[in-house]
Amino acid sequence: MGDAVLTERQKKWFATVQANFEKQTGRPLAVWVDILKTGCPETRPRAQAAWLKATYGIGQNHAAHILDSLKPADGMGWDDAEGLRAALWTDAGSLAILEAVERIAAGLEGVISGQRKGYTSFSRRVQFAAMRPLKGGRALLGFKLDPSVSARLSSPARKESWSERLSAVVELDDPGQVDAGLAVLFAAAADNG
Repeated sequence: MGDAVLTERQKKWFATVQANFEKQTGRPLAVWVDILKTGCPETRPRAQAAWLKATYGIGQNHAAHILDSLKPADGMGWDDAEGLRAALWTDAGSLAILEAVERIAAGLEGVISGQRKGYTSFSRRVQFAAMRPLKGGRALLGFKLDPSVSARLSSPARKESWSERLSAVVELDDPGQVDAGLAVLFAAAADNG
């Protein structure tokens, strides 16, 4: 992952995962990549990670490190934030909502926005918010907050690919909903991260 989209804590964590990878998994990264390429019947990253866990007991963090080393055929890896963003936020309506949330983030000290394949993350020491597009030009914003702090928030209807710490979500239908009230919630979540 590119350093520009990681907090100092995240950089240290990724360095630790990489440094201890072979010792903790029993094989070098190149061997795991070969196992995945030649033995895994799955083609989607989430399914490949599940296969690694079921077949070899590889945890999520190590599976992500292996998958990151595969680099998709389109050349877009985890460190291509611009490419990942363009591929994910294709709907103009959803993108406008993201940009409105990014304006809030830009006004808060120490907030780092990072792009993942399935969502855009917001972190300080740890991830405190994440956002993904929804069909119809909408977006889902998750927060590291208790859903009871605001009537606008609810518990997630399904397990999201972002951090389980993000226990509150809000569906946004247009950028106008990214208002002062949402900015207060965003800032409160940032104080948790």
